[in-house]
Amino acid sequence: MKRLFIKSVLATVALAAMGIASAQEVRERTLKYGLNGPEGHPAVAGMNKFKSAVESKSGGKIKVQLFLNGTLGSDQATLSALKGGTVEMAVMNSGILASEVKALEVFDFPFLFANEKEADAITDGPIGHKMHAALADKGIIGLAYQELGFRSITTSKRAINKVDDIAGLKLRVIPNAINVDWVKALGANPTPLPFPEVYAALEQGAIDGQENPVSVVASNKFWEVQKFMALTNHQYNPQSVIFSKKVWDTLSPAEKKIIADSAEEAVKTQREAARASVATNLELLKKNGMTITTLSAAEMTKLREKMKPVIDKHSAALGTTVADVQAELAKLRK
Repeated sequence: MKRLFIKSVLATVALAAMGIASAQEVRERTLKYGLNGPEGHPAVAGMNKFKSAVESKSGGKIKVQLFLNGTLGSDQATLSALKGGTVEMAVMNSGILASEVKALEVFDFPFLFANEKEADAITDGPIGHKMHAALADKGIIGLAYQELGFRSITTSKRAINKVDDIAGLKLRVIPNAINVDWVKALGANPTPLPFPEVYAALEQGAIDGQENPVSVVASNKFWEVQKFMALTNHQYNPQSVIFSKKVWDTLSPAEKKIIADSAEEAVKTQREAARASVATNLELLKKNGMTITTLSAAEMTKLREKMKPVIDKHSAALGTTVADVQAELAKLRK
C-alpha cells in the first residue's frame, strides 16, 4: 500500500513537472494580424476568435494585435512583410496567393462551387491542405481557410437585370489574370485595384462598380457610392489565414500547437458568423437605398456560358488541379 502511494506521488510530481516544462515553452510575444477590411468584415469574427483562443491557451503570454482597414499596407505589401518576418499573420483571399502557389488560382474560377458545403469539402480536405502546404517553400505557413463568400456585382450606373447590362461598365477586380479575363468576357472594362483604394475610386467615379460578397459591400458602406447590386454569386472566395514561416520556425512545439489549434477553432466561428450575416446585410443594403436584383435562370445560364472560355483558358496552366477539384466535387454531387 505504501509503495502504491509513493508511486502515485511520483506520478503526480512528474505530471506537474511536465506542465511546468510546457508552460516554459510558451514565451511572451505579440503577433501582428492584418486584414484589408474594416470592422464588420466577415474575417473579423474569425480574427477575434483567434485572438481570444490564443491568449487563453497561452495563459496570456501570447498577445494578438489586430490591424484592420489595410493599416499594414496592401495585400502585396502585407505579404512581403509577412515573408520577411515583420508581420506575423494575415488573412486574405486565397486567389491572391496564386502568385506564390499557382494551384490556388483555382479559387478564382467562376462558378466553381455551387454552395458552401462544396467549398468547405475542398478547402478542408486533402486538396486545400496540399495547396497550403506548398506555401511553406515561399516563406508562408497556411493555417486555415476562412470564408469571404459568394461575390456579386455592384454599380452606380444602372440596375443589372440581364448579362448585357454588364457590358461597358468599368469594374474593379482583384489584381490577377483570371479576374481581368472574365470581366472582359462580359464586355466590361476590368480595372485591377488593391482593395483599400476601391471606395475612393467609386466615390470619384474612376470606376463604375466592383464585385464582392454582400457582407463586404455592407461592412464598407458601399451603398454610399453604389446604387445597384446584382446577386450573381459568380465566384466563391475562401480566405487563407497565413503565418510568417520565418517567425514560425522560431516557435516552440507548444506555441505552434496553440496557434494552429486556435486557427482551426476560429474557422468554425467565422464561417457561422459570415453565413448568418448574409440576410441581415441584404436588408441593410436595401434600407440604405440599394436596389437588389437577381438574374433569371436563362440569364444565369448565359453568364456561365460567357465565362466558360475563361475557365478553359486558365485550366490549362494549372496542371491536374482543376481535374482534381472537379473529381472531388463530382463525388459530393452524387
